[in-house]
Amino acid sequence: MSQRVIKHRVRPDEEGLRLDQLLSQINEVPSRSSAQRWIKQQHVQINQTPADSPSRILRRGDLLEILIPPPKTLDLNPESGNLNILYEDQDLIVLVKPAGLVVHPSPGHDSGTMVNFLLDHCTDLSGIGGVTRPGIVHRLDKDTSGVMVAAKNDRTHQHLATQFKEHSVKRSYQALVWGKMKQKKGTIDAPLGRHPVNRKQNAIVTNGRRAITHWNAEQQFSSICLLKCRLETGRTHQIRIHLAESGHPICGERVYSAPVGCELKDQSRTPRVALHAAELGFVLPVTGD
Repeated sequence: MSQRVIKHRVRPDEEGLRLDQLLSQINEVPSRSSAQRWIKQQHVQINQTPADSPSRILRRGDLLEILIPPPKTLDLNPESGNLNILYEDQDLIVLVKPAGLVVHPSPGHDSGTMVNFLLDHCTDLSGIGGVTRPGIVHRLDKDTSGVMVAAKNDRTHQHLATQFKEHSVKRSYQALVWGKMKQKKGTIDAPLGRHPVNRKQNAIVTNGRRAITHWNAEQQFSSICLLKCRLETGRTHQIRIHLAESGHPICGERVYSAPVGCELKDQSRTPRVALHAAELGFVLPVTGD
């Protein structure tokens, strides 16, 4: 399969951005991690010189040339599993991921993932996500349940990825959080990035990527509140971090914060993070519905 080269001239409003940050905003680049991988594989040139680092700061007028690699051949084993399918056509499949199910293979989870089950259900998944993530446009944490969409071809994958990048996808979550909310609704606007000490976690950092979470209190119980959260951005662990830092961690949260004023035995009764992706709205690539 022939490779494509796309060119991009850095605009004045893009000056000062990191190379991987700008690349992730280009429609043909699936994600920031893909951009970083392509830079390391020398698929990216700046002014006809191979890019040396994802953190390279760009200047106005720099010419970027990106070699789009062909999709990798899939090397995963299809496995029989139960899929809760909400909608399916020739381009995509929408399903509900249960809590406890890993989305795609990773170290320590080389089988029994949603991708393995999808490959048993339909063999025509897009290859843009890489050899271990066929069809995967977005993800949910292992312990988070809820609705997801997977692409069956590269054209659909790019169409959906563009909607996610442009924040035009409508997403809402349900979360049970500790404590009593002082207001009926609110917005958390706090940038997220790598934790300065624990590099395996994210945190609110001053130089992070902007992250915005809107929340509404749906029902207040004695010491727990049901929230509806709507995302403007989709950063890793965004809702979990934002709510924990606001003083109302999600029930079952064991990574980012301990519940304030709640006994440990109460927390131990929660078998998972009480977070559910309840709604997902996007435009179908062919019909525009």
